[in-house]
Amino acid sequence: MKMTVSQAMVECLKAEGIKVVYGYPGAAICPFYDALLSAEKDIRNILVRHEANGGHAASGYARITGKPAVCIATSGPGAVNLITAIATAYADSIPLICITGQVNTDQIGSDVFQEADITGAAEPFVKHSYLLKDPKDVGRAFKEAFYIAGTGRPGPVLIDVPMDVQKMTLDFEYPKKVDIRSYKPTGKGNYLQVKRVTEALRSAEKPLICIGGGVFASNAQNEIVELSETLNIPVITTMMGISVFSDDNPLYVGMIGTHGMKIANYAVNACDTLFLVGARVGDRAVKTPLDLERTTKILHIDIDPAEIGKNIGADYPLVGDAKQVLRQMLDYIKKNPEGCADHSGWLRQIEENKVPTEFAQPVKGTVNPKEFLQKLAERMPANVNICADVGQNQIWSSRYYFKRGGRFLTSGGMGTMGYSVPCAVGAKMADPSRPTIAICGDGGFQMNFMELATAVQYGVDIKVIVMTNTRLGMVRELQTIGYNDRQTGVFLDGSPDFVKLAAAYGIPAIRVNDEKSEKEAIERLAEDKGLLLAEVVVDKDFPTL
Repeated sequence: MKMTVSQAMVECLKAEGIKVVYGYPGAAICPFYDALLSAEKDIRNILVRHEANGGHAASGYARITGKPAVCIATSGPGAVNLITAIATAYADSIPLICITGQVNTDQIGSDVFQEADITGAAEPFVKHSYLLKDPKDVGRAFKEAFYIAGTGRPGPVLIDVPMDVQKMTLDFEYPKKVDIRSYKPTGKGNYLQVKRVTEALRSAEKPLICIGGGVFASNAQNEIVELSETLNIPVITTMMGISVFSDDNPLYVGMIGTHGMKIANYAVNACDTLFLVGARVGDRAVKTPLDLERTTKILHIDIDPAEIGKNIGADYPLVGDAKQVLRQMLDYIKKNPEGCADHSGWLRQIEENKVPTEFAQPVKGTVNPKEFLQKLAERMPANVNICADVGQNQIWSSRYYFKRGGRFLTSGGMGTMGYSVPCAVGAKMADPSRPTIAICGDGGFQMNFMELATAVQYGVDIKVIVMTNTRLGMVRELQTIGYNDRQTGVFLDGSPDFVKLAAAYGIPAIRVNDEKSEKEAIERLAEDKGLLLAEVVVDKDFPTL
């Protein structure tokens, strides 16, 4: 069928089942936006207030649906602004299709108005990128982009389209298949290696399963829970693996790492066999990988062979999709039920080393954020999406908000401040039935609060919690501990009154600074329909742990 490239781009999105796109228009992407207008019954166009937030919103949407989501920016500063979101998605293996406009083909390389080499600039942070100069390549490029983004280890793919190309015409037909000779991701695990891993795991005296974000990427939540419960093996998670297991599952020990739970870190050091599933165990998860290698047998499943052995050596490496490999392991166990060690003593050992949580009395005029989050979790339903920002609020949310379903979404690999609110917008739009809460500090909130307008404009019912301590809390703490309390560049003086700021957007708000307001805020967060902001006042010196 004869149509413009812009119209063909829209048809590509329709063919891939895209219902929502997040973006910010400009001259170089206007032909595509004009074509989107004619498809508004099929594709909802969401105008964010900053290009990076379009990428973060698409990230939240993709993480809930499990499929690639789309963000859009114009050329030059629009595309460059998007790089932060692209890098954030790349670090956490989130599938995005990032569409950018480019200057006319005959102007590329001339340093004309709003020109930027976005394919070159984003190269370290994408799985692949396309600079479309030939109209005939549109269908193939989009088909490949969705396939690359959503298969293997997921990640962002960039499609840069010059403005003059968007206006060209072609006879369009969307490809039905993808065949990329150089890209053949492995799904099924090698049978002999599956057998070796399974036998090593179930015969171990003190085995431990460590779950990472790759379990979500492969939609293997049910399989890993089944394996753990079948073999009666305790489970820990990295930050990206939080919410795979319900916190009340007796086999769940907690999050490991620098800011993890003591009992989870104890279990890592005490186990004799560590089974890593979709986890790259970076520096925040395991500080001394070489020591662990010497004392522990390491089994490692990952779809990306480059991740196996990168941070910690593996005795039994196994390349494959977590869902498929875990299913192979479960099938093997069903066919060969004998040979499983008794792990009850190991579970008792972990239980005996648990220390009950105690909350410090807060300074007058403030509340204890850890206790606030625990009480909130007790009052909220089970299927809540928690979208945590970066900093102290991220650690408090990961450790003290009790997860019984739903999802915990945060920027783990890149640690991007300003992620929470736009992520919550995307997550809520992906599944409106789930209550969705963005939790951020007063530093991170001031990087993304403009997206409150997006939520208001499109009627996205999210709740926002701002932990206010008038400091960049985690950096302040680093300076206090590591630099003789020489605090610099961490004071948030001049910040607005967040309750009044919410009112300016027409959003109800409440300030939490004592037990009475705490109870009221928790009740409203659980019961109120529509947008709501709760400012939780925290002491400026309140510790992360």
